[in-house]
Amino acid sequence: MIESLRIESWVIVEEAELAFGPGLNVLTGETGTGKSIVLGALSLLAGGRASSDAIRTGQDRASVEAVFDTSAWPRLESELARREVPVEEHALSVSRVLGRAGRGARSRVRVNGELVAASTLGELFDDRIEIASQHSSQTLLRGGTQGRLLDAFCELLPLRDEVEQGVAALRALDAEASALRAAAEERARRRDFLSFQIGEIDEVGIEPGELAELEAGHARLAHAGRLLEEGGAAGRALVGDADAVDETTNAVARVAEAARWLDGLAALDPSLAELAERLRAQETELFDVGRDLERYLARVDADPARLAFVEERLAAIQKLQRKYGADEAAILASRSELAVELDGLTGADRRIDELGRERERQAKALKALAARLSRGRKKGARRLADAVEAELGNLAMAGARFEVALEPVEAPDELPCGPSGSEQAEFRLSANAGEPARPLRWVASGGELSRVFLAVRNALRRSGAGGVLVFDEVDAGIGGRVAERVGRALAELSKHHQVLCITHLPQIAALGEVHFQVRKRVAGGQTVAEVRRIEGAERVEEIARMAGGESVTDATRRHAAELLGARVPAGTP
Repeated sequence: MIESLRIESWVIVEEAELAFGPGLNVLTGETGTGKSIVLGALSLLAGGRASSDAIRTGQDRASVEAVFDTSAWPRLESELARREVPVEEHALSVSRVLGRAGRGARSRVRVNGELVAASTLGELFDDRIEIASQHSSQTLLRGGTQGRLLDAFCELLPLRDEVEQGVAALRALDAEASALRAAAEERARRRDFLSFQIGEIDEVGIEPGELAELEAGHARLAHAGRLLEEGGAAGRALVGDADAVDETTNAVARVAEAARWLDGLAALDPSLAELAERLRAQETELFDVGRDLERYLARVDADPARLAFVEERLAAIQKLQRKYGADEAAILASRSELAVELDGLTGADRRIDELGRERERQAKALKALAARLSRGRKKGARRLADAVEAELGNLAMAGARFEVALEPVEAPDELPCGPSGSEQAEFRLSANAGEPARPLRWVASGGELSRVFLAVRNALRRSGAGGVLVFDEVDAGIGGRVAERVGRALAELSKHHQVLCITHLPQIAALGEVHFQVRKRVAGGQTVAEVRRIEGAERVEEIARMAGGESVTDATRRHAAELLGARVPAGTP
């Protein structure tokens, strides 16, 4: 509900602050005093269009600010949380400032201090502040609102939400599949390239450690001649040559000879025995080295064909190194990465198939949900029409006929239905007997429209409880007992919603729990509208004025007191 409303420099209001209460709030005043200015301010907060022409003459800016109690609007608090607008202790402040073009005052909208677009107000309050006036109904004339009202009456809103979510889910599946199909050609090119790269690596068949082995083998094959010649010389120097005449020229023989000399001298000096022993150990080591060298040289093969093979193998691996990594591990790692990417691209095609199957399943489920919603609407449309007609009968429209037509809606984008189902509800009215029922926007006058809105709202007053409903002169063209009926209807509705009513009838004004009076005066050559809350004797006087016109008598005051359910002494000012 709205707790307070502050208006500055708006039309002829210089400054006004209204503290609303729950239930029925009424605004009264003589014709032309500016009562509908309050309605215009509320319309701004609900996201209505704004014009700098409404800024008070002589001012550069106008502002409207309201404080809401959101305790009955948990969904609104959730929406604000998603928009990262904090709400503490169910208090929400909404302000809208209008600036005159070229005067440096900027227009802006704030929700709990956060700057937002003006359109955000419409998104937040579209179905929470409903306005019915002599000139238009911002909600009742919209087809989408009429459908939501029907669904609320039929208790179908949860099912409607399921349908809307189902449509959103199908569209998400379609968007994903469309994106995958759009990239199919690029995926095919990439898939071919990846397959080529993987094939290139697999064709070489590289193994861990192979490169080092090939490089070593290549060195032996490329220098086989020198290895055999100079290795043979080294072997002969170590152990000699079997064909040599003098076998004492090799290193083993010379060391053995030196050891024998030291053995002989050890008899003279025992300390030389250790040196002789060390020489014999060196003789053995040199002999073993010679034999190992001999075996190595036996394996050295000057094979041009083998050398060509190794060089070809090395060239193939070095080509992979330039493209895929510095060594075998890096090349094989690249191969794994390429395989993963290739599998992902192949998975995209599989995903398209999966999306197709999932879409078919969800579309079938959505079609069933939409059919259930349609059946519920068909059953409830007649009940709502009967309920509204009964309410209209109490509001001086006894001959009126109300219909709820369900018009098929073509499903968009090959979906089973639209976000709100397979049909759109349209409220139709025949205000006079014998006339066909036509859409409200074609046939209802301002007063009729407000009463239809009141009738519809009373028919489903328990649905969507906690909203703010605004009526501008719902009493136009009625009086007497009918006015009492309208007042009772408003009072009944105010048990479930906060109701703001602009009225000229004392019977309605007297039922208000909070009463505001709008008056005009002239100050400094300018007309100023004042809005003030009245109670007690002041309220009696205002209702007496409404009942008696220009001539307020003791009788009209007593009548006003009776309407208010209280008596005051005659002559009370």
